[in-house]
Amino acid sequence: MATLLTHRLQLATAGPFRCHDITAELQALVARAGLGDGLLVAAGQHTTTALVVNENEERLLADIERFFLELVPADGPWLHNDLHLRPDVAPDEPRNAHSHLIALLLGNHLSLPVVAGRLGLGRYQAVLLVELDGPRQREVLVQLWG
Repeated sequence: MATLLTHRLQLATAGPFRCHDITAELQALVARAGLGDGLLVAAGQHTTTALVVNENEERLLADIERFFLELVPADGPWLHNDLHLRPDVAPDEPRNAHSHLIALLLGNHLSLPVVAGRLGLGRYQAVLLVELDGPRQREVLVQLWG
């Protein structure tokens, strides 16, 4: 019979745009759960973060940031940033439409196979939480099934 375990991974991010490698934390959850073969599902709990699998290499991460900020510039004509036209806006509400739009492009959840107690990642692959509006306290909901 399969078991389902739920965890909440908490982390403080840097930012405003920063990739955080959470592979080791996820692998540690798999090990603590004693999961041999199964599935890990992770879901970011925020609208201005993303979860991706890619290489954690400093210059590539800089390229990723530059690519997305050129594709979706912070100073674009985004309606979400017209704070004076939005009802019930908190006094400290940021102008962060670009963060929401980039999050839509990247996605906020992923699933990974677990094989023989290890995340099913390739040699250069890492699980990255992409902070798009930080620094902040963030949470990733993780479920392990197997």
